[in-house]
Amino acid sequence: MQFYKDGFRGGCPDIKEAAPNRRNRGTNEPLPEKVDVLIAGTGPAGLCLAAQLSQFPEIDTMIIERMPSNIIKGKADGINTRTMEMFQAFGFADKVKRETYWVNQTAFWMPDPQNPQHIKRVGRVQDVADDSSEMPHILINQARLHELFIEFMKNSPSRLEPDYGWEVVDLSIDHTTDDHPVTVTLKDASGINWWATRTIRANYVVGCDGAHSKVRKAIGGELHGDAAHQAWGVMDILANTDFPDVRQKCLISSANEGNVLLLPREGGYIFRMYVELDKLRPDEKASQRKLTQDDMIAAANRIIKPYSIDVKEVVWWSIYDIGHSITDRFDDVAEGEDRNPRVFTAGDACHTHSPKAGQGMNVSMQDTFNLGWKLVHVLKGRANPRLLRSYSKERLTEAKRLVETDHKWSRIMSAPTTQAERDGTQEPRIIRQFKENLEFTGGTAVKYDASYLFAASAHQALAAGQEIGRRFHSAPVVRVSDAKQMHLGHVAEADARWRIYAFAGKSDTSNPGSKIHQLADWLETNANSPVVQFTPKGEDIDAVIDFRAVFQQTFDQVAYENMPSLLKPKTGKLGLQDHEKVFCVDHKGLGDIFDMRGINREKGCMIVVRPDQYVSHVLPLDGFEELSARSEEHTSELQSQSTISYAVF
Repeated sequence: MQFYKDGFRGGCPDIKEAAPNRRNRGTNEPLPEKVDVLIAGTGPAGLCLAAQLSQFPEIDTMIIERMPSNIIKGKADGINTRTMEMFQAFGFADKVKRETYWVNQTAFWMPDPQNPQHIKRVGRVQDVADDSSEMPHILINQARLHELFIEFMKNSPSRLEPDYGWEVVDLSIDHTTDDHPVTVTLKDASGINWWATRTIRANYVVGCDGAHSKVRKAIGGELHGDAAHQAWGVMDILANTDFPDVRQKCLISSANEGNVLLLPREGGYIFRMYVELDKLRPDEKASQRKLTQDDMIAAANRIIKPYSIDVKEVVWWSIYDIGHSITDRFDDVAEGEDRNPRVFTAGDACHTHSPKAGQGMNVSMQDTFNLGWKLVHVLKGRANPRLLRSYSKERLTEAKRLVETDHKWSRIMSAPTTQAERDGTQEPRIIRQFKENLEFTGGTAVKYDASYLFAASAHQALAAGQEIGRRFHSAPVVRVSDAKQMHLGHVAEADARWRIYAFAGKSDTSNPGSKIHQLADWLETNANSPVVQFTPKGEDIDAVIDFRAVFQQTFDQVAYENMPSLLKPKTGKLGLQDHEKVFCVDHKGLGDIFDMRGINREKGCMIVVRPDQYVSHVLPLDGFEELSARSEEHTSELQSQSTISYAVF
């Protein structure tokens, strides 16, 4: 973590210096008439987007919520490893790891062949595969997650906070103007203002307002899908039980009474149960059955025989039916229209599914992590607004895969066990499918298609383990300046910057004239360099592109004094030198990043990474022409000041 860049300030370094001319906030303060971005909904998707935008006080952001305050319990709880990597970029991954339950093993229970009315453990699976991520799979109260994002926003230069008690009732888009073309009508949802309405004009609107999204409906979006016609209950409880795996994630299948998904929660005592209840008629909803928490407890006790649960307190509970649906587009641009989007949807507003795979909250945040940096680049004039068209294309593809996988998984969970599974002659299908799904459930299976943002590179073999279109897979390194062991991916913050990681060849110690020197000097001084082309005048040289280098020698064998100036840039108001851009291989046994990620030792390479941590390009260290050609091609095509944000270098 770096701070004091612009001068010494005492106190908590997480609290950034407040920007001037901020909006006044308070119960009696008026709402603004115009904003750059209006976000509807303070669920994980909305808060993830607001947190990103809050770092840029020059972007006027407003986030509204119909509820009077943040939630305090219930709702989603699972955070996969990919989302934890994203939390690292926001700076609160360590806090999350400290407070939460880590899912290390998943246990599977099925009917005992000797006594089918009782269950027995039939297997365990390691929940996070070795080296799939440096992060754990964790469980957290969603309300606490909201608090972490809200705290991040309050500590930002813009001091952004939600406006509670307001909801979207309608919106319209004026396609004849670029000056705040979206008009949004808000209604007081608290009753304090007697159901008053307010009108706000925005440049962009993002609907993170749930499955019944008013924003989606206003742009003509519909959810299409099906239902499994199965009622389920979910409850967070404090209870005593003789069930031996109560502090492990468990998938429990009974012979005739249904299934339970058991999830331990943070704090050591509370746990969550998803309990299969009644089958539903095709025309029936779970709410019509009038099922209660007592029905759930009774069903759970029938399913886990010969064990039992003595519930001391029900913290939260809900009844729902499984449905899978997806909207046909994620923005206001209809198929065939040649214009740039102004209104977007994210999370449950554009895709819904069961909670069994633990993906809802994760995919929702990944939606807006994808959108956030693109809005920043467009609103700061760094990219052509056409960049925003990529959001719907990229996330719609991922949402379809999510719904398809969840559809299959939900039905496997509810399927009765076979005789072969019960007598042990065949590995249960649920275990086989769970193993196959590990990359998916970890969130690391996402692979974006080739596009102007992802090069179809002929040089992928130079970094076989850093596949273009997938997230940058971090690995251990040692920082040269202070010999600190760390993960390379942890240098990336949620700051909308692109990264170039240069991996040195075997003999390169960055003496003058070496490949690393040549690359750094070209990036810093050549007119065709994306750093030169796209760094705004008067801003730090790494304001748009953050350049880092990794060497194969140990830290004491690298001549730090010989590093090129781009790896020791002077930045900030005081022009202080940054000493945290040079790394070498870990020498204490945690792993060699070159071996772990398939980096060519002889030649080295450079890896271009998007602001949302996805690998955009792999190039040789002397691939200057390719780097500049991509940039020039797309800049010319768009006839704008479009930066690497819109041209994959």
